[in-house]
Amino acid sequence: MQPSRAAPSSSSTVAASDREPSPERPTQDGSKQASRRHDEADEEAADEEGGGKPVDDEEAKRDKDGVRMEDGVPMVGLTGLDDPFSPLRMSNARKWVILLVVSSAAFCVTCCSSMVSLTYDGTAREFGETSLIVMTLGISLFVLGLGIIPQALRTRSPIIAVLLGPLSEHIGRRPIYLVSYGVFIAFNFQVAFAHNLATWLIGRFFCGMFASPFLSVAGGSVTDLWAPDQVASPMAFYTASPFLGPVIGPIISGVINQHLDWRWTWYILIMWSAVEFAALFLLVPETYLPALLKKKAKHLRQQGRSDVRAPIELDERTPLQVVATSCLRPLQILIYEPMALALCTWTALLLGILYMAFSAWPIVYRDHHGFSTQETGFSFTGIGVGIVIGTLMQPVWAIYYGRITKETGERPPPEEHLRKGCWGAVLVPVSLFWFAFTSYASVHWAVSQVSTIFFGIGIILSYQAVFVYLVDAFRPVAASAMAANSAMRSSFACVFPLFTQAMFKKLGTAGALALIAGLTCCILPFPFLFFKYGHKYRKSSRFANKER
Repeated sequence: MQPSRAAPSSSSTVAASDREPSPERPTQDGSKQASRRHDEADEEAADEEGGGKPVDDEEAKRDKDGVRMEDGVPMVGLTGLDDPFSPLRMSNARKWVILLVVSSAAFCVTCCSSMVSLTYDGTAREFGETSLIVMTLGISLFVLGLGIIPQALRTRSPIIAVLLGPLSEHIGRRPIYLVSYGVFIAFNFQVAFAHNLATWLIGRFFCGMFASPFLSVAGGSVTDLWAPDQVASPMAFYTASPFLGPVIGPIISGVINQHLDWRWTWYILIMWSAVEFAALFLLVPETYLPALLKKKAKHLRQQGRSDVRAPIELDERTPLQVVATSCLRPLQILIYEPMALALCTWTALLLGILYMAFSAWPIVYRDHHGFSTQETGFSFTGIGVGIVIGTLMQPVWAIYYGRITKETGERPPPEEHLRKGCWGAVLVPVSLFWFAFTSYASVHWAVSQVSTIFFGIGIILSYQAVFVYLVDAFRPVAASAMAANSAMRSSFACVFPLFTQAMFKKLGTAGALALIAGLTCCILPFPFLFFKYGHKYRKSSRFANKER
């Protein structure tokens, strides 16, 4: 019996709002579901489980406790959707409470990534630092930390395979939530009370690193709680929070730093995080079915059925074995799959530009238009509005994909999901050129602000398209494809803010923005080419799904 899968990563769940029902969703066949939800990076094991022989009717029968024989082992599963251990059994009201808590906690973490952008002046004065590049490390190190552990969780790197991997697989999501968020709060204390720049920067890195496990498993709670035909709206709601957080962070920070000392940014964040931690502790139960089945098996053994086992209890692989089979897979995908490399580069560039904005927007609005710190923070509102609008388009796309399914009798091919990416690929360069040539002090600030709305729409449409395409087109190695994507995105988001100031000083505001817009024009053809020819490429691909 193969082990059960770990929690889906946040980046992969972003795309789940417009995915069709997956065969790997929870079912009454608890052991089969559990085996398919184990570490998604171990695609070979997952392939064997997903493509095995159908279970005949006799074998599928379970007793009153949900136990059936599998390879001579009494394996526990669910008796049905009304099983006390099924997360789908919760009331709709309770599910939405859990969703609100998890989403707001994710929103808090991603706000933290960018709130630092408007604390630079106060922090630099206190620490005696004159280099803005050094101060920008406050963002870059947080994003670097945020990018390390998600890759480890997806690809089972040695560190996390030994530490967090077994923890998340055997005791579920809730302990990861509480431990990760608790340590995140602790390192925010270090940031708030730092007495020198080195302590401050180290604290920022570890804030990001220990917040990342929470983000890596949080989206999985959504797919735990809703059936495939009901998950679209909850998932669209959740996935807006990690995107909105970075653009709302400067707004909050701008208001605080306009009226209070820079340290109050972190005092307030600590209080906010503490409230989120309390809500997670009190209101969010365990929802990860493999962990719940392990709890059920233990309960049955206490009642005298000593031979009953849960699927994850039969995992005999060592971390080294898992690493040997899956650690290098994301790198292999980037090397052997030009289409995956192109799409990963596209989304990485977009995230790099978004984090570049945290240094560029103050130049445009504070230096050119004379905005105050508070007003500069509010200059990010347009991007946030665009992201919300793009998210609210989800029902339209769901209707479109549903119509294709109804007409053809099968799921749309992966390339259909790039249709929205075509819109996003056009909107991003158009909005950036618009912003570049209306950023002069002689042009009213509202003109450039309107362009940022379309930039936000373009970003969210592009991300949704790429995420769902990678999952669908590279389904046999979906987790590794998403890990490769996230690694590139984190790298770009870490590096781009570091050269923003120098580039704007050398090229001028309009020139620097036009250069960035030109770069997005270079990748504009990608979604159109793959939309038209992607199915042909997949037939000769090494890793891609060749069906449909």
